[in-house]
Amino acid sequence: MGSTTSCCVSASPKLRRNAHSRLESYQQESELSREETGCNLQHISDRENVDELNMEYNPSDHPRASTIFLSKSQNDEVPSRSVREKRKSLFVNNHGTMRRKYSSCSTIFLDDNTVSQPNLKYTIKCVALAIYYHIKNRDTDGAMLLDIFDEKLHPLSKSEVPLDYNHHDPEQKQIYRFVRTLFSSAQLTAECAIVTLVYLERLMTYAEIDICPGNWKRIVLGAILLASKVWDDQAVWNVDYCQILKDITVEDMNELERQFLELLQFNINVPSSVYAKYYFDLRSLSESNNLSFPLEPLNRDKAQKLEAISRLCDDKYKDARRAARKRSASMDNLCGIRWVPAILS
Repeated sequence: MGSTTSCCVSASPKLRRNAHSRLESYQQESELSREETGCNLQHISDRENVDELNMEYNPSDHPRASTIFLSKSQNDEVPSRSVREKRKSLFVNNHGTMRRKYSSCSTIFLDDNTVSQPNLKYTIKCVALAIYYHIKNRDTDGAMLLDIFDEKLHPLSKSEVPLDYNHHDPEQKQIYRFVRTLFSSAQLTAECAIVTLVYLERLMTYAEIDICPGNWKRIVLGAILLASKVWDDQAVWNVDYCQILKDITVEDMNELERQFLELLQFNINVPSSVYAKYYFDLRSLSESNNLSFPLEPLNRDKAQKLEAISRLCDDKYKDARRAARKRSASMDNLCGIRWVPAILS
């Protein structure tokens, strides 16, 4: 415990997190020595110091790194018909022509989806689409399969796994049905789906593995299992997933969770900036694939809810504004911003 390295460093092979390790050598710059302070721990500024040149390899930890799923979806120059051309978008009217809804002075169109309260159904669809692009545009064909994620060694059902199970890419609908079943049965939230995608890409970065037809189900299951425990206060137990997937055992779920955590180096932290980045990248993915969130006119009930939220925020920062008004101001600030209430007809 007194050395510069920690005994908690994982021994998992092929971990790319070495460039971002928080256990780097520490150089004492203060005038007090470690013996005088009685502390051998690194300063938080040193532990959080990350090489910006390697940020692109770790999008699940750094908000400025581009997400992997969005990059892979953009590399798909010829999208498949089953994903884009056959999907009905809200921007298509009954005559088959493209028509987007725009707000006007009399009508305001809003979707029931925000970064703080995402829409569950469409968030799951976007996450399933992101997983689809991960499988379709994986870097290597026939990539290394870790035993814990291999569906041939650890099947989720008693049905026989075909010999060529790792050569046929699943459709986006199949991925969506699998994720939707877990979320509806366990009553998970939309925020948990976004955290699931963060853990999934963090696993790909740390363990240097790809999602392929032979391991995607168990990787997604492990990410959902971990995300539900981190996000929800009253998480679903491992034995509860055995009630959803009838043929899986509790021991298998426990081992899946343990090895998933080891491959993540027990880094389950999701900063708010990273969460917001994944949310908006999922929205970008939905727009580029004609999977748009439903736009509905702003009615009186929704307007009253927005007004109530606005009042809560106004009361929260009222004291701060009062303190700012008491301070002296220059001539440039005499014309301040006026708070005008909106008139809803």
